[in-house]
Amino acid sequence: MSPQTVLVLGGGIGGVVTANRLRRRLDRRHRVVLVDREQDFTLAASYLWVMTGHRTPAQVTRPLRRLERRGIDVRTGTVERIDPAERSVVIDGKVLTGDYLVVSLGAQQTPETIPGLAEEGHTFATLTGAQRLGVELGRIDSGRVLVATASPVYRCPAAPYEAAFLIDALLRRRQVRDRVEVVVHAAEPGPMGVAGPTVSGAVTNLLAARGITYRPSHQITRIERDLARFADGQDVPFDLLAYMPPIAAPTVVGDSGLAGPGGWSEADRHTLQTGYPGVYAIGDNVQITLAMGKPLPRAGVFAHAQALVVADTIAATILGRSAPAGFNGHGGCFIETGDARAGYGSGDFYADPAPRVALRPPGRALHLGKVAFEQNVLRRWL
Repeated sequence: MSPQTVLVLGGGIGGVVTANRLRRRLDRRHRVVLVDREQDFTLAASYLWVMTGHRTPAQVTRPLRRLERRGIDVRTGTVERIDPAERSVVIDGKVLTGDYLVVSLGAQQTPETIPGLAEEGHTFATLTGAQRLGVELGRIDSGRVLVATASPVYRCPAAPYEAAFLIDALLRRRQVRDRVEVVVHAAEPGPMGVAGPTVSGAVTNLLAARGITYRPSHQITRIERDLARFADGQDVPFDLLAYMPPIAAPTVVGDSGLAGPGGWSEADRHTLQTGYPGVYAIGDNVQITLAMGKPLPRAGVFAHAQALVVADTIAATILGRSAPAGFNGHGGCFIETGDARAGYGSGDFYADPAPRVALRPPGRALHLGKVAFEQNVLRRWL
């Protein structure tokens, strides 16, 4: 058996899990190379806890170089070009070629597509953004906090609603909630709509129970100082804006032969193999259309599951074994509601004609489940 090289592009949860799983399945004759532009891994699922002060940035950050102790070759650099036909990539001007290629480059955040959004608002979708937003939430003692999804397309469907619940809880702890209004204006027609009307309705009811005003199908067009302008002509003043940014496919993916309409990678919904032999796409950069016509949610839980499938498939191919079962579309996400409580929506997203998803009501045990997921990622894979 000749030595094989697997190139894994992207050091987010999908790439890190893929590289680890491959390293455990293959002996050291075979190379596993992980490439990321950043030196550190940060767990996006914990950013909201950074916002509320329950985590520090250091607690949710790990150096990717630690993976070298496990026999993974870590390269820091920007992916400038992908040639899926040759299974080669250009990293900061240098060409790397592999026998297998896994593209897990995530989604590109594009707040600049909404004029004034990045300048006047604070995002909870980045580590530094969550930290800065937490500082502002510690200062505000009256007025209005506007939580907004700036586009119908964004990462992690639960995140903006979790943000609203956690902001509400934080303000209650500070004993200023009676003087601070919390409102959610969302570009999509309902919370977590891909999960179905039952889940969407349950989240809407939770918002109402907390006194959080909710306005769906309300698209921001621009932000001016202390004022959000919407497509219907309405202007909404605010004292603090917390937003979920729009996203787009990474430019390097759109410029490669992997991209379909919209610039996202296309891959088989079960095997995650693209139209090129030995080339796979997982996580946020891949577009998987569900039976209902909407895309599979872009969330870490799906990237994690897809990574296991792809790593096991590549390892089985190299070792001459039978391919494992494919990705089945099952998954779920926690919905933090504050005060150490969380709900959990889970089910079969590949169900036809629509996903079959149920929401477990908020409780302390489910919050501990999210903590356990966080620690599993940080300790097991890094």
